[in-house]
Amino acid sequence: MLQSETAESPDRRAAALGGLRVFQEAPRGRVRRPKPARFRKGRVRLRDYGTTGASRDDAARPVIFVPSLINPAQILDLSADASLLEWLTTTGVRPLLVDWGSPPPRDRSMDLTQHVETLLLPLIAKVTECYGEPPVLVGYCLGGTLALAAACAARVAGLALIATPWRFTGFGRARAEIAALWNAAKPACEAMGLVPVEVLQSGFWRLDPGKTVAKYEAFARLEPGSAKQKAFIALEDWANGGAPLPYGAGRQLMEEFIAADLPGNGAWQVAGVLANPARLTCPAIDFVSRHDRIVPAASAADLSDRHDVAAGHVGMIVGSRRRAELWDPLADWLSALPRPR
Repeated sequence: MLQSETAESPDRRAAALGGLRVFQEAPRGRVRRPKPARFRKGRVRLRDYGTTGASRDDAARPVIFVPSLINPAQILDLSADASLLEWLTTTGVRPLLVDWGSPPPRDRSMDLTQHVETLLLPLIAKVTECYGEPPVLVGYCLGGTLALAAACAARVAGLALIATPWRFTGFGRARAEIAALWNAAKPACEAMGLVPVEVLQSGFWRLDPGKTVAKYEAFARLEPGSAKQKAFIALEDWANGGAPLPYGAGRQLMEEFIAADLPGNGAWQVAGVLANPARLTCPAIDFVSRHDRIVPAASAADLSDRHDVAAGHVGMIVGSRRRAELWDPLADWLSALPRPR
């Protein structure tokens, strides 16, 4: 990809490689410790952000955050300065983060449907029992796809989707490129029982290869040790990290979701019910990025309550305008939800 993008510019190639070397060798500092696990189900932990700060009172509203299975959950708690979950503890909610963990051999055939049925739904039931009220679900990216399905099969107090794909035909021509990538990778993934994050990351690079090269060119020019350099390193470490997907989940994502658009066609059945936005009985909102290169706006679930965001897929979570574009509107929506008496 680097050779193709810089074929006519050796200087750009050298700059990008220089930026990559700086990124590789930069000190990382102390890793943020995960929050304590409130509940467990199999390999999954529900990490409690209400143990400190304004929401340590159990009367605060429980809100389960469902991140994507692709890349770590830490994007919602990236750093002390850019943590949506820590910030939300000051707004009267108790964030509970789904940590999907790393799939053991016994889970390697588990598909996305089973992630909802055997992991997410039991956690929702535990939270409901513990707090005496159903939680709100907030799903990010593919986590929102799973959260919407769970909201069709369980009683929840509300559903917020953030950069969530549902109608996979909205990926347009990218579906053919993703299919080619999967056809090449499938035999090795099937043999391993896993879909390594590198397979998925190479697909993300193909969405905008020029931008991938340019960001490392720009990184080479940043002042060493500056806030901008540290933020870039934290974000890229997140984007290039994470546990592999169970093969079953990766296969269903590639073949039944992206290729066949099972959710968008209204044919995805979870826990005995069809997962369909029309079946939702709780308040629901969809935060849709108009500039998302990873999850196109055309793939959104088309909920009646839609909030367009002028930031990218990751920028809406940790970018410089995160408060105005997503954090404040999400907090306002959560605070306006009625609570059971």
